[in-house]
Amino acid sequence: MPRIEELLALRELVDYTQTRQFPPLMGEVLFPEQKIDALEIEMLKGANNLPVAASVHSFDTETEIASREGINAAIQDLALIKRKQKISEKELIVLNAPRSNSEERQVIARIFNDVDGLVNGVRARVEALRMEALGTGKIVLNENGVKGTIDFGVPGGQKTSKTWLSATPRILEDITDMVNAVVTGSGFRPTRVLTSQKILNGILKDDRIRKAMYGVNADKVANLNDLNQLLVSQGLPKIATYDGMFRVQGENGKYTTKRYFKEDAFVLMPEGKLGDTFYGLTAEEVRLRNTPGVDIEMFGNILTQHYTTNDPVAEWIKAVATAMPSFPAANQIYIATIS
Repeated sequence: MPRIEELLALRELVDYTQTRQFPPLMGEVLFPEQKIDALEIEMLKGANNLPVAASVHSFDTETEIASREGINAAIQDLALIKRKQKISEKELIVLNAPRSNSEERQVIARIFNDVDGLVNGVRARVEALRMEALGTGKIVLNENGVKGTIDFGVPGGQKTSKTWLSATPRILEDITDMVNAVVTGSGFRPTRVLTSQKILNGILKDDRIRKAMYGVNADKVANLNDLNQLLVSQGLPKIATYDGMFRVQGENGKYTTKRYFKEDAFVLMPEGKLGDTFYGLTAEEVRLRNTPGVDIEMFGNILTQHYTTNDPVAEWIKAVATAMPSFPAANQIYIATIS
């Protein structure tokens, strides 16, 4: 019969969180995660990774001196993201005196389901940050007393609005123009697009797209695979969709469903990662690192812990992290807003 202190001991919670496998999120691929021992990062904006050619020299002449490019960089604090949940008195009573092994197992399962929910809540907020950066070129914060805007520096010539879902659009021509704008602006060629199912459906219904795919059989049911074959044949990027959702809970306790990625966004991207997701230190982690017997290597990106409050008396579980995406490839994308 485990006591709550034993069940939710620091090492037990950390080990559980570290070994728990959660479904991967799109942003974890585009902005891979890494842990740093800091509370801030150097935010690179619009970094250009194209090589700068060396010059041919005649013999016995001084070597040309390279200069470090004036990449737009700024020191950016990591966002503190946290959520906690109270363990009910009924569950505490059951753990102290369970009537059966089955009852005890059910309560333990519910508590660790709550741990999963808290960890996924932190992961969801980080994913929302990444997808906001990708879909808008910015992150706007206005919650719990934190206000500010991070502009990642997507060039103005690589943003536009298009009316593809009405009238008679020029979708293939528009995408070609977008690709050319990125190539001209950054030297990189977009190879993939991220958008929503709504925008994809609109593209698949377009008469000119359907005729380009199927010719006289334009009444055939269009699909993404055929569309991507057409795009590749035209030297254009392939399309993928992302319609992941999360919820936020208001002060009144009611839930609102939101999207990670804007439904009207159509974003062209190059190959490879677009940046990194940096996780840093938390105040809880710093304090726990000074606890005898605690190995600092045991902490991951998100810290989970159990603690007790005395007034009122209560038991809590909490998940906390500091995190922020960096977006050095922001000048290599094109953001179109589709209506």
